[in-house]
Amino acid sequence: MATPTSGSKAILLILLIAILQMEEGSEPTLNQFRSLAMADAADDQEWTTVEKNNTHFVASGKPFHVSGFNTYWLMSFSVDHSARAKVSDVLRQSASIGLNVCRTWAFSDGGANPLQISPSVYDEDVFKALDFVVYEARRHRMRLILSFCNNWEDYGGKAQYVKWGKEAGLDLSSDDDFFSDPTVKGYYRAHVEAILTRVNTFNGIMYKDDPTIFAWELINEPRCPSDPSGDTLQSWIEEMASYVKSIDPSHLLEIGTEGFYGSSTPEYLHLNPGTYFAQVGTDFIRNHQAAGVDFASVHIYSDSWLANSVTGEHLVFLKSWMEEHMDAAEKVLNMPVVFGEFGVTSKDEKFTAKFREVFINTVYNTLWKSRMRGGSGGGCLLWQLFPEGTEHMDDGYAVVLHKCSITSKLLPDHNRRLFPSDWEERSEVESYIFHEEL
Repeated sequence: MATPTSGSKAILLILLIAILQMEEGSEPTLNQFRSLAMADAADDQEWTTVEKNNTHFVASGKPFHVSGFNTYWLMSFSVDHSARAKVSDVLRQSASIGLNVCRTWAFSDGGANPLQISPSVYDEDVFKALDFVVYEARRHRMRLILSFCNNWEDYGGKAQYVKWGKEAGLDLSSDDDFFSDPTVKGYYRAHVEAILTRVNTFNGIMYKDDPTIFAWELINEPRCPSDPSGDTLQSWIEEMASYVKSIDPSHLLEIGTEGFYGSSTPEYLHLNPGTYFAQVGTDFIRNHQAAGVDFASVHIYSDSWLANSVTGEHLVFLKSWMEEHMDAAEKVLNMPVVFGEFGVTSKDEKFTAKFREVFINTVYNTLWKSRMRGGSGGGCLLWQLFPEGTEHMDDGYAVVLHKCSITSKLLPDHNRRLFPSDWEERSEVESYIFHEEL
């Protein structure tokens, strides 16, 4: 959670005084409401866009560390007004345990309840649902990473773009044509522009001007196995990174890669979880040297990548995978690295609840050590958090807020280490309210 500002604390105290006065039978004064408005304006002035300073993030001139989570379905839930409370719940509850960045989808291409019905044709109700997500995140002081597209077929993805191309008469033979066909690339660029220049119907702020956006993500987990050399995907990354920055030079940009090394760095290939992963068209070092890319993205799913391994081997791989990527980000790329997805499935009985906690705690401890030495570990985002009542969306990786030790103890303990002053100030306010209630 970002450190509370003088404005936010002033708002809390003014509201508290107003509530106490109303309980005593008197009404808040006009001056108090004016003070509230002034404090809110001061708080907004301190709610600035996060930037990169070499291997670190900064906001308002202060260090910023990503302590975050994934909840990809926020827009989809927000379409149904009766379900919007769940969106507010996950943002409020995650903020209450110190989390400060949420990664979610800014796409839903074709299919049921799509954002993008066909190229550049949008369902305004779904777009307003995304507006609500951005607005509500800002209200809870939660930054967002918004992803533009999916490599996989869920919520449309590159396969839907290629399908649209075929329906328009294009001669396309593979979903990987998404990365090379000029018309299909034009569909994608148009979607990027639509998101960046969207004016939020809840607050009138254009997305590209809203500090709530921590970063844009080009595509979730890109792979282009039809070209193992990596040239096709590299060309696409360079083109699209440049395009995003031409519209929005202010916000951070990342690719969304899983972190697999490619042919440009044969000395790193042994770090991949298997030889297959060098053939999927990605190239961690080369990809992140593209102009316009601000920080590195890595995912961690040893439970599926090392499917036949024993649990102890997963922890060895985990630490090596993280440390080697942080070392490369620091010494070669000169940028922060964010571990954008990580988790352990509960659907494989080989992985106990205890091992799941040890795995997640290892991620946090490895990042903490990087921070203590001033390294490039910029943070991580757990896959994925759920509020109560949304368990039907569980893909095996769900961590239900307020129902397990991961969120009741492990995450708050980690965030107390990261943001000690925030927790001290929070305790002072809670103590004050408690004694006033007595």
